[in-house]
Amino acid sequence: MDVELAKPFIKAAMDVIGTMAFITPRPGRPFVKKNSIATGDVTGLVGLTGEGKRGSVSISFSKACAVAMVKNMLGDDIQDIISDVKDAVGEITNMVSGQARAGLSEKGLVFQGSTPTVIMGDNHSISHMSKSPIMAIPFETDAGGFTIEFCFE
Repeated sequence: MDVELAKPFIKAAMDVIGTMAFITPRPGRPFVKKNSIATGDVTGLVGLTGEGKRGSVSISFSKACAVAMVKNMLGDDIQDIISDVKDAVGEITNMVSGQARAGLSEKGLVFQGSTPTVIMGDNHSISHMSKSPIMAIPFETDAGGFTIEFCFE
């Protein structure tokens, strides 16, 4: 797996989460993930399709990070924290995926993205749409961590 492919995802996460949720992510070292267990408590997942290729991208947030994002995005206007977290994670995943796909297209990899699916719960698993290795990029924030995973074939 080419670590260069991680750069559009890192840039997208920093731009989108910084702008939308006023949280500054600090990226860690990308690694190849060996299992399907999510690193966080709530995950947004987007399927990718393009010219004979397919794959997926996910972002798994810790509860603390997800709640902090929602509070920063909605202020005091939180109606239903579960529903609001689900909506925010879906929207952030969609925006990060879109910006990362724009960066990948500059490298000749053109993908369309599906509507995000949001999965919640302790120790949930993520079913990526590819059998190729899963690249994971951990991030830390002052509000907790999150991990972006992606793979495509």
